[in-house]
Amino acid sequence: MAEICCEEAKSTPATAVAAASVSAAAAAVAVASSALERRRRRLEMRRFRIASDPEAPVTGDVRAAKRQRLARTLSGSCPDAGSDSDRPALPERLPRYGVTSVCGRRREMEDTVSIRPDFLPGTSKQHFFGVFDGHGCSHVAAICQDMMHEVVADEHRKAGCGEGTAWKGVMERSFARLDEQAASWATSRSRDEPACRCEQQMPLRCDHVGSTAVVAIVSPTHVVVASAGDSRAVLSRAGVPVPLSVDHKPDRPDELARIEAAGGRVIYWDGARVLGVLAMSRAIGDGYLKPFVSSEPEVTVTERTDDEECLILASDGLWDVVTNEMACEVVRECFRSNGPPAPAARASGVAALPAADADAENGPAVVKGVSKEDSDKACSDAAMLLAKLALARRSADNVSVVVVDLRRGI
Repeated sequence: MAEICCEEAKSTPATAVAAASVSAAAAAVAVASSALERRRRRLEMRRFRIASDPEAPVTGDVRAAKRQRLARTLSGSCPDAGSDSDRPALPERLPRYGVTSVCGRRREMEDTVSIRPDFLPGTSKQHFFGVFDGHGCSHVAAICQDMMHEVVADEHRKAGCGEGTAWKGVMERSFARLDEQAASWATSRSRDEPACRCEQQMPLRCDHVGSTAVVAIVSPTHVVVASAGDSRAVLSRAGVPVPLSVDHKPDRPDELARIEAAGGRVIYWDGARVLGVLAMSRAIGDGYLKPFVSSEPEVTVTERTDDEECLILASDGLWDVVTNEMACEVVRECFRSNGPPAPAARASGVAALPAADADAENGPAVVKGVSKEDSDKACSDAAMLLAKLALARRSADNVSVVVVDLRRGI
């Protein structure tokens, strides 16, 4: 009997250890299952919250940039989200655009760019884009950059506001006024103003300076383009480039006939040139070549459609080495790679510029009218890529590119 009791006493600890091991394993499995269940519930709750309100504010420890990327990714992709009719109306936004302007292989930067959203007083959704390519000096391009949108707005007001405005007359009078301003620039300047480069190099030849101009007014219904010179505007519609301006080259048949009818000549000296000097037949300024070089713009008014993709404005530094088809394809590829566009940074209406940009507005700056924060990433990438492409193809001029996203319903 004692031996039996001893055997039972020896076997009891082993059985207890085995039972404890089994219970510990079961507890571990239960804990793991519980953790997985809690995680699954959290993911379901998060998915439900995002699907029910993609614009709901996130917790304070998440940065604003992440919140913007999350909203951009989820916009319109959740099947459980409410219909468009249930969503509150979004405020009107600025057009999506991007701009790049580089000196390239030139010693001096003579290009300027002007972007003026909602530039017409008393109206909205009328946006001004302009690219100006100076030659001889930069002061005529700078005059166009500072004043063109104001002069166009004034002529538009005189002609009577509305969509039925005769834009051809408005643009022709605006370009004529800028041409007069460029002609009187040397005599109207104050002595306190710093001397311009052309004044230092050739003080008696400030009228040997001019600038091309390509201007676009973008509204919800029309795109108005006025051009003088060889800067160009191209519209991409359903994958097909549509030129909205034609370069004013001296050997263009109609331009050649006009120059010869005025008593001038086109001489081929490193290309066709007016009197062997200027490689374009229309420009603002260049008083010493009047009347052979005209400031009268060619104006086109194009009705907008749902097939439009983008508008490209650029100086000849781009168009000398890149075709319309290639430029439009580069922009479309940038649009595809960036996905759905984000809304513009601020609502419609001209807001005060930041301090740095406000200072630039009163002095020399390549781009005026907007701050860099308002540009769209896809459009900015496209403009930068086009400029790099032009430089890679050995463009010898300044390169300025503006890309405007015209896509609707996205």
